Amino acid sequence: MAVAAVLPTVVAAQQGPPDAPGHPPDDTKLPNGKSQRDEILKLEYEQNLKDARELSSMAKSFELDLEKNDRFVLSLPLLKRLDDMEKLTKRIRTRMKR
Repeated sequence: MAVAAVLPTVVAAQQGPPDAPGHPPDDTKLPNGKSQRDEILKLEYEQNLKDARELSSMAKSFELDLEKNDRFVLSLPLLKRLDDMEKLTKRIRTRMKR
C-alpha cells in the first residue's frame, strides 16, 4: 500500500519540470491571442532596460560625488548608494537568468 502511494511521486520526479530540455514549454495564450511567455519576456526586457538606465545614472552620480570628496572622507550616503546599485544589479541579473 505504501509503495502505491509513493509511486506517483517518484514518476513525477523522474519526469522533471516542464521547462526541462525535452519537455515542451507551457505556451498559454492570453485573451488577446498573444503568448503569455512572450509577453512576460517582453515586460522583463523593458524592465531590464529601465533598471540599466537607472543603474547607469546612479553610477555617473556616484562618480561625481566621489570626486567631490577627499580621499580620507568616507561618505555614508555614498556607501548607501553602492548598496542600492548592488541591489539593482542583482534584480537585473535575476531577471536575465530566468
